Amino acid sequence: MGLGTYIVRRVLLVIPTLLGVVLLIFAVTQMFTPTQRATLYIRSERQQNIDTIIKIYHLNESVLVQFGDWFSQLLQGNLGWSNTAAKPVLQAMLEKLPTTFELVVWSLPITILLGIYLGVQSAVHRDKLPDHVTRTLAIIGYSLPTFWLGIMLMAIFYADLGWFPPERIGTATSTFIYVSGRWHTYTGLLTIDGLLNGQPWITLDVLQHMVLPTMTLVIINLALIMRVMRSSMLEALGKGYVIAARAKGLSNVQVVNKHARRNALIPVMTVAGLLTAGLLTGVVITETVFNIDGVGRWAAIAAGGGGGVPDIPAVLGFALFTGIIYVFANLIVDIMYAYIDPRIRLG
Repeated sequence: MGLGTYIVRRVLLVIPTLLGVVLLIFAVTQMFTPTQRATLYIRSERQQNIDTIIKIYHLNESVLVQFGDWFSQLLQGNLGWSNTAAKPVLQAMLEKLPTTFELVVWSLPITILLGIYLGVQSAVHRDKLPDHVTRTLAIIGYSLPTFWLGIMLMAIFYADLGWFPPERIGTATSTFIYVSGRWHTYTGLLTIDGLLNGQPWITLDVLQHMVLPTMTLVIINLALIMRVMRSSMLEALGKGYVIAARAKGLSNVQVVNKHARRNALIPVMTVAGLLTAGLLTGVVITETVFNIDGVGRWAAIAAGGGGGVPDIPAVLGFALFTGIIYVFANLIVDIMYAYIDPRIRLG
């Protein structure tokens, strides 16, 4: 089976998976009464009463009729009204997502590349000093609570040394963006929009503020990538084709880089794919500790709600968004599997 055919088959399999995610979210809404479900669509200005909303969205009809109408609203992007953000759920998520994505852009490549490199070095130098050091760092990083690490980094690099500030942007940048009236949003990523607006100092300010949250995510997630890569690499180094390559006189660098590492990457792809999905759907604790206004922090605030009342439309919308991201993350991982190891698409 060719790679193109394999990709088409995997994409087609995504459809029933997405349908399952949608059905699951809809099933959750059925736990509420029609009156409670009607509140999902009430705007803060309350232009419509409950009875009118129940009639408009057929909330007293059969389950099939309700699902048809709910799915129709979903396809139109109507996920309800978020009282936390005071705007439609979809609009709120799209506004928060670039902030989270910007954090992912800086932390994910460092985590994956550094984790692969350290994992390979640990396996190649098994039971030697580099292996002992990387394993110790992996255990420490894997054991640290995210909120504690974030606070410690702020205490050291902000409070004591004064090198890097917390939060996302500085006061001058915030004033220019929200008050000056000269700021134009092109991508939602401040590091890029700063350059597009002809204000490179804003890009530098944002980068400076992103150092501590990026360090937090890298340290916490690096341990897992490193441990998986080490384990997979050790297994690959014991395979027959590696032994045969050494017997042919290939150097250790050639054996590691051209033979063992390529096959050892397959398990790492799974971890990296799930890690990517997890970061894109919001790193709740990191965004909360560093006061970053991303999807994760917004979802956490919505779950708490105002006055102890959860923002149900926002929570359900975030759950649906999370499910979709994970489905497509797994699709990308499957395609990467087939590209790295052609035997997978022949099975």
